Amino acid sequence: MIETDILIIGAGPTGLFTVFEAGLLQLKCHIIDALPQPGGQLAELYPKKPIFDIPGYPEVLAGELVTNLMEQIKQFQPGFTLSETAETIEKLDDGTFIVTTNKGTKHHAKAVAIAGGLGTFEPRKPALENISFYEEKGVEYFVKDPELFRDKEIVIAGGGDSALDWSIFLSDVAKKVTLVHRRNEFRGALDSVEKVQELKAAGKIKLITSAEVVGIQGEHHVESITLDRGGVLEDFKTDYFIPLFGLTPKLGAIANWGLDIEKNAIKVNNALDYQTNIDGIYAIGDVNIYPGKLKLILCGFHEATLMCQSVYNRINPGKRYVLKYTTVSGVDGFDGTRKEAEKAVVKSIE
Repeated sequence: MIETDILIIGAGPTGLFTVFEAGLLQLKCHIIDALPQPGGQLAELYPKKPIFDIPGYPEVLAGELVTNLMEQIKQFQPGFTLSETAETIEKLDDGTFIVTTNKGTKHHAKAVAIAGGLGTFEPRKPALENISFYEEKGVEYFVKDPELFRDKEIVIAGGGDSALDWSIFLSDVAKKVTLVHRRNEFRGALDSVEKVQELKAAGKIKLITSAEVVGIQGEHHVESITLDRGGVLEDFKTDYFIPLFGLTPKLGAIANWGLDIEKNAIKVNNALDYQTNIDGIYAIGDVNIYPGKLKLILCGFHEATLMCQSVYNRINPGKRYVLKYTTVSGVDGFDGTRKEAEKAVVKSIE
C-alpha cells in the first residue's frame, strides 16, 4: 500500500505543478499516470513543439517545460506509479481514499486530485485484423524500455514527433530501424526531420514513404509486416512493429466513480477550491469543467494552487496556515535542501 497525502491522477503539467504547491505546504504527493513517463501530452505527443503562453517564458518547448517542472518538484520527492491507470476508488469511514490501478497497485490518500488532462490516453491502433494477437508479442504502442529493442530489427510507423524522435533515438540501439509513413511530408519538428534525413544518408535509418503497413505475420511473435506501396504489396522482415499514430483521450474508469460528468469532463466548484461533488476528490486542469473554463496550462497551475490550500485545511482542520511569498519564506524541500533569497547587506550609514 502506497501512503500519501495527495494522490494525483495524471502526470501532465498541472499534476506536476501540484507537487510543488503541495510541497510548500509540507504535503506529500504520489502520481499515477497511464503513460510510461511524466509529462502527459507534452512529453508523448509534441515534446519539441513551442508553447507561447507560459508566464515568464516567451517561448518554451513542451519537453523542456516538463523537464523544468520535474526539476522544480525534485526537492519534494514525489512518488510515481507509471504505465498504470486508476481503476477503482473506495472512500473509507475516516474520509480517506484507497485507489487501485488496473495492475492492482493500491494507494491510500487523504485527498485525491484528478489532473488527467483530457483523460487517460489510449494508442490509436492501425486497422489490422490480427493486431491484438501480436500486442506485447512484437507490437508495441509505447517505447517503455528502449533496451527491449537492443540489436533487433524494428519498423516504426507514423509521421509525427513521436515517430521521428524514437526513430532517431533507437537508431543507436536497434540493429536496424525502418521508418514508414504514408506521405512524404512529416508533421514534426524541423530539426527532427533533418536529423532523420542525416541518419538515412548515413545508412542508420531506412525511410519508406508513401507506404502503409497492411499486415502482420508470425506464428507466436511478429516476424514480418506487409507494406502497401502504391498498390504493390511487399513483405518486410522485422522483430518489432511500433505504430505511433498518436493517442486517443478518454475519461476511462474515472467516469464510473460517481462524479458529476458533463461533456466528458468533471464538474467542479470553481468558486472555492475545484472540489467535485464528492468531498475530498478534486479535479484540476483540462479534465474539469465549470462556467468560463479555459483549457490552458496556466489555468491548471492556478487551480492546483487553490486546491492545495483546500487540501491543507482538510487535512489540518482548525490549523491556520499563513501564506508567505516564497521570496520571503524560501522553499524547504523534503530532501533537506533549502532555497532562499540572499539576505540584504546590513550596513550603517555614517
